[in-house]
Amino acid sequence: MKTPRFKICLCGILSALLVIFSGWISYSEQSGVIETYKNATAPFDDEKNVDSVLTLTDKTVLVKERYPGGHFWTETRKEKIERFKCSQCHDNKNVTIVRAAEMAHGNITLNHGGQIKPLSCFTCHNKDERDFLVTEAGETVDMDHSYQMCGQCHFRQKKDWVGGAHGKRLSYWAGKRVVKNCASCHDPHSPLFEKRWPKTYSPPY
Repeated sequence: MKTPRFKICLCGILSALLVIFSGWISYSEQSGVIETYKNATAPFDDEKNVDSVLTLTDKTVLVKERYPGGHFWTETRKEKIERFKCSQCHDNKNVTIVRAAEMAHGNITLNHGGQIKPLSCFTCHNKDERDFLVTEAGETVDMDHSYQMCGQCHFRQKKDWVGGAHGKRLSYWAGKRVVKNCASCHDPHSPLFEKRWPKTYSPPY
């Protein structure tokens, strides 16, 4: 025979479960946890799900690398290159100007790659199509997607860049995430940052 104490405990447990269940139903009916779950697992649609509250960079390009958060964008590069298109000069015609190469590219210092395998111009620039870059495998790369070429050597940095741990963000952590591309921060010809003193420091006491 069951004791009154057991009945009291059983009634208390059932009452608590009823309260929890009714609260769950109420929350769910008010677009609660079920709706939240649906939104969290729904396919990403940047036009539908993101309300822009920031002024986004106009000149962006969809990055061709996917990451678990969906798509993200990077700023374009071509309009920032002073003498683009390169084919305006590199058109396979005879150059009649004396010291033309020095005049056009004399300000470039190539300090990229190690002593064993230093890079040359044509390590990255396509010999035949000067408006494009080229990978080690000979694949043509658009200037706006230079991360594809950089990432073949700097693959760890590229992985961090895709995931959001490397590179300056221009807008959003989710939604239309826009980040600077590699050459926005690093001079592609001399990418290593020079050592410098910090702008602020702790005063002595």
